[in-house]
Amino acid sequence: MEWTTEAEAKLKEIPFFVRPAARKKIEKFVADKGENLITVELYLEAKAKFN
Repeated sequence: MEWTTEAEAKLKEIPFFVRPAARKKIEKFVADKGENLITVELYLEAKAKFN
């Protein structure tokens, strides 16, 4: 799974101790949509779904 630089920067705003779990959930969400590049837009969409 590829991440844009901007999406990686957003991921780093998440506390380090939950970041691995958040990364997995976001990557699964994006994969389920048939995408393989995580953009800020997809990151925000995934974040909204899980909040």
